[in-house]
Order: sequence, then C-alpha cells, then structure tokens
Amino acid sequence: MRIVLGVSGGIAAYKACSLLRRFTESGHDVTVVPTAASLNFVGEATWAALSGRPAQHEVFEQVHEVPHVRLGQSADLVVVAPATADVLAKAAHGMADDLLTNTLLTARCPVVLAPAMHTEMWLHPATQANVATLRERGVHVMDPASGRLTGADSGPGRLAEPDEIAAYALAAVGDQARPGATGDLSGCHVLISAGGTREALDPVRYLGNRSSGKQGYALAADAAARGARVTLVSTTERPAPPGVEVVTVESALELRDAMLARAAGADAVVMAAAVADFRPAERATSKIKKTHDPADPDAAPTIELVRNPDILVELVQQRGPASAPVIVGFAAETGDEHGDLLSYAREKLERKGCDLLVANEVGEGVTFGQDISTVHLLRRGSEDVRTVGPADKSAVAAAVWDAVVAMRAAP
Repeated sequence: MRIVLGVSGGIAAYKACSLLRRFTESGHDVTVVPTAASLNFVGEATWAALSGRPAQHEVFEQVHEVPHVRLGQSADLVVVAPATADVLAKAAHGMADDLLTNTLLTARCPVVLAPAMHTEMWLHPATQANVATLRERGVHVMDPASGRLTGADSGPGRLAEPDEIAAYALAAVGDQARPGATGDLSGCHVLISAGGTREALDPVRYLGNRSSGKQGYALAADAAARGARVTLVSTTERPAPPGVEVVTVESALELRDAMLARAAGADAVVMAAAVADFRPAERATSKIKKTHDPADPDAAPTIELVRNPDILVELVQQRGPASAPVIVGFAAETGDEHGDLLSYAREKLERKGCDLLVANEVGEGVTFGQDISTVHLLRRGSEDVRTVGPADKSAVAAAVWDAVVAMRAAP
C-alpha cells in the first residue's frame, strides 16, 4: 500500500519516526512529506533513511512530476502525524500553500489526521470547529491523548502513541490495510474485551492493574481491517478504530455482564482484558479516612476481598457444546521455580476450556503499557505452539486472527 506520511511542525514530530517504522516494517511504501517547520524538529536525512526514499516538502522540486497533484492522486492512505492546529485550519479551509496541504486537497483516499498541540489550542472553538468540519467531510480526525505536553503543561493535546495511530489509520483503509489482507473476517461479528478492570474501594480509590488496553484495540483494528463487525468492550478511554463499536465498562462485574450479553451472537470472542481476580467485599460509600490515633500511628484499615467471576470460563460454559463462537483467552504469565511459562499456559488452557490461549510474557517493564510483546499461541487439542515476537501489538493481533480464521475453516 502507498502511504503518504505528513509531518507538521510540532515537538511531537519525533514520534512520527516510530510511526514510519511501523508502516515500513509492515511492508508499505511510505513517502514522507514534512512541512518546512517540522524540519526544525526532525531533519530530512532522518526521513530519507527510515523510509528508504527522499522526503518531499517543496512544491517546486521535480516539477516535471507535478508532485503537488501526483502524491495525493496515487496514495492509498494519507496520514498526518502530528497535525498541528495550523494544518487542521488549512485543511478545513482548503488552503494549499505547501506540498502537504496540496496533497490533502488532491487525495481521494482515506485521510487520517492525528492532532498534537497545547490544551488551550485544542480546546479553542476555532480548532473544534475545524475538526467538526473535517469530520463532516469524511476525514478521520483522531482525538488526542491526555498527558504531559511540552514543559510542565499537561492535559488533552498529546499526540496518540504510534501504535494507536497505525492501527487507527490502517483500519480506516479497510481490507487494503495489511499486505495480503483478504477480508477473511467479512460477515463475522467479533467481540473483544480490552484494558484492566477497576474495583472500587470507595468513591476515590480502586484496585487495578497495569493493563493499557493497547492489545485489545490492536485486535479490534485488525479485525475491522479484515472486514469484521467489531464490538469492543473496554475499560480505557482510547480513540476507537474506525467502524468499531465501543462499550465502556469499569469493573469486572460490568465487563462480565457486557460480554455474556453479547457473546451469543458473535462468531469469535477474544478476552484480552486483564480482569482483576478479586474485588472488595464491600464498597465504602464515602472516602476511607486515614486514622490519626497517637496510640497506633501506623493503623490501616483491613479490606476484605472476594473472588471475581472467571469470565472466560463462563463464556465457554454459556457456549456449551456448540462450535461457535470461537473463544480466545489471554494469560499473563511469568514462570517460577515450580514451572515455566508454557507449562502454566497449557494448564490454564485445559482448565479454561477456550479454543486458543495467548500466553503473554510479562514482568517489570514487559508487555503492560509497552508497544512490543512476546506471546505464545496454544490451541486446544494440539501440542504445537506458535511464538510471535518480540513484535508490536498489531503483529500479535494479526497472528491471533490468522489462528481464528484457520480454526473457523477447519472441518
């Protein structure tokens, strides 16, 4: 697929280097079109080295090839990351004063804009009106993330992570998103869970885990790109891939209810969420106060926990002896002195009764919140193990759906 990657002038331009690598390593041909301002942050030589072709930013370079028209006409996808407030305004009003904005006017393929700017600029009525105009015209404008910005500032306006942008952009293209994609999930309804559950202690505090939800969103994006109708039950606030229905939940019980209610009509169910094993037996109605007893300055409340339901097992039990839906479980494993990761994963596959188990290698700084994972795919009734990684989460997602497609096709 031919991708034009536009880069505008913001400090987040350095993140576009990782986005470029994700596209090229997936087999796509990428032409980088940086604005003049962006070259103050990342130089032209970097783009050329990473893409394997010259970066283009001047309207009057190679005039005989008419680049201001050709790039947009020949592209299968145009992505601008970061998209500054200036680029959003120019795109909304049809201005074309450089090669990137000319390309946006001539493109007839999906266009994805990933904004990045300070919070005040993002929330300004002019920017919001420009975004609304672009979306009305069919341009895919991602919502920015919230977090640390330049200097000490923090808030909405942070560029989304490269893997999120890549998944969102490729899903916008549909069946052309992956080299060799064949729409092999067309006509299927897939149900996916994502993120880590939060179990409330009181109105302020909760028990949780480190899951970011990135893998679940990558699974949703890849399934949509393969033609599936996708329902994503999520505990996180991430930009949804185009065409994906998102159901927001928080606790394990809410996740359980949402998954069981929707699983019966699905062709495949993937439990990628990290569900808390326990929850408080009672939720305090007001904030639990820290005691200040001079006789016992270290006093702390005792929290009674109860076990959460095993949603994966309940999904298998609800299915009964039927062959549909195909059910995929995820397991975060480390191994210890009593057994290695694969032995624990095999035991879990047998106990859960799902069709495919994806065993995640986890640990301090490994998998949770990261862009790279290593997983092992174990299929019920088979001794074969497929190892994927270290690889980005989109590659893991593709491997999971490849396995699901193969299971659905098996007699």
